[in-house]
Amino acid sequence: MPHRRHAVLGLAGLALMAHGAARAEAPPAEVVRSLAPSGTLRVAINFGNPVLAQPDPATGAPRGVSAELAAELGRRLGVPLEFVTYDSAGKVTDAGKQGAWDLCFLAIDPVRAAGILFTAPYVVIEGTYMVREASPLRSVEEVDRPGTRVAVGRGSAYDLYLTRALKSAELRRAPSSPEAVELFLREGLEAAAGVKQPLVAYAAANPGMRVIPGRFMVIEQAIGIPAGRDVALPWLRAFVEEMKASGFVARALAASGQGDAEVAPPAR
Repeated sequence: MPHRRHAVLGLAGLALMAHGAARAEAPPAEVVRSLAPSGTLRVAINFGNPVLAQPDPATGAPRGVSAELAAELGRRLGVPLEFVTYDSAGKVTDAGKQGAWDLCFLAIDPVRAAGILFTAPYVVIEGTYMVREASPLRSVEEVDRPGTRVAVGRGSAYDLYLTRALKSAELRRAPSSPEAVELFLREGLEAAAGVKQPLVAYAAANPGMRVIPGRFMVIEQAIGIPAGRDVALPWLRAFVEEMKASGFVARALAASGQGDAEVAPPAR
């Protein structure tokens, strides 16, 4: 799916929970210029992770915790928003190399950190596996053995992690996280790796599937900006800590039906 742009002319309809947050200091002018050098804050949204973002059924515009945080950021910066949407985290990362966005919502990973500056996480979610009911695989540890083929979304946080962590199992990459499940089914692979919540939902709706208990990783979702915009990072990090402590993140998750996702602890 090619990316789409959604201009956001007014922020009141998005930042519904802003009144509940303690007010931080207004950002200095150099922070505003760093985050939105064009005068518009271009925000990359990944629809491949439904815990963080979902398209509005009527308009296709982003909803969820990522959109709410972006709207509050735009309000505080005093600039309009432009959402640039993608169907996978890998495409967000690739587009960042071309200068397509000013701010993103991605999982922290050392590979991505080569070109992206991250805040501390605002949400933590789990990466796990889905298998067929008849599969002999019963634990996360059993997946990493010869002959096990694992479907992943190309460039996702768990793809990057499993590329480093798996020693014997083979990764098979799909263009996006939702398509990883399709690949798992179509090619009769042994497991599909992904974010816990959508895998649990899929297994519940499709008899014959189950999610392996436990997790192979904790996925730390953070706000990222392009490398070189270091002047904005301290202010942005303070913003994230405020949004967690005030309950903003928890309310946004609950409002988008993702109340079982975990707000990240305070940064150390």
